[in-house]
Amino acid sequence: MINLLLYAADELGYIGGYGGYYYGFDWTYILVIIGAIITCIASSRVNSTFKKYSKYRASIGCTGAEIARRMLNQEGIYDVSVEHISGNLTDHYDPKSKVLRLSDPVYNSTSVAAISVAAHECGHAIQHSEGYEPLKIRSAIVPVANFGSKAGMYIIIAGCLLSFFQPLITLGIVLFSFGMIFQLVTLPVEFNASSRALNVLEESGWLVDEENKMAGKVLKAAAYTYVAAAAASILSVLRLILLFGRSKSDD
Repeated sequence: MINLLLYAADELGYIGGYGGYYYGFDWTYILVIIGAIITCIASSRVNSTFKKYSKYRASIGCTGAEIARRMLNQEGIYDVSVEHISGNLTDHYDPKSKVLRLSDPVYNSTSVAAISVAAHECGHAIQHSEGYEPLKIRSAIVPVANFGSKAGMYIIIAGCLLSFFQPLITLGIVLFSFGMIFQLVTLPVEFNASSRALNVLEESGWLVDEENKMAGKVLKAAAYTYVAAAAASILSVLRLILLFGRSKSDD
């Protein structure tokens, strides 16, 4: 999508003839590259950390699914089902269906890593049960963020094709920015879910001594992926502003 946008702008002579831009080179690509690097590093870290602590069997001997059920029952949540979902680390809580879905390496595994991830997803179910405000805000933003991320680019392209019609370009950037807002709102939701998970695991005694430290490392690595996603989203919006926010003054 970004490449299509750049192609449209280049065809109109915007990139090729204005200060700092040259045919074949756009320095704002650096922002995209930085975002991609940050995301790759975070993804690599969470995968390697999960793999490392998947080798440690938790002393309690329960699977991720069993711990999830225990945690939900302990919190008085009986209307949330625990299901298996295929894939690697595709774990998530669906507030609409009230279903907690655990992936292949989590559902039937008794590892510290699996229990940590299962407990984190339970943290979201607890948030939902308690009416945790940031979670409610994030859920409300989802439709707008999905629409804005898709429609925003097309609107920007339309603005470029209409001789850089600035109001349309601005509207596109604003719509696209809702994806960034979603990523920012996601941060406190994820951090809080991890905090709840670690507290329950430690206080209940399901993980002991060194196991709690391992769980902390797993969830900390996972948190970095959300920070990376937010950073990459901010850089994408910044790039659009730098790339097209000047058209009004250049005209």
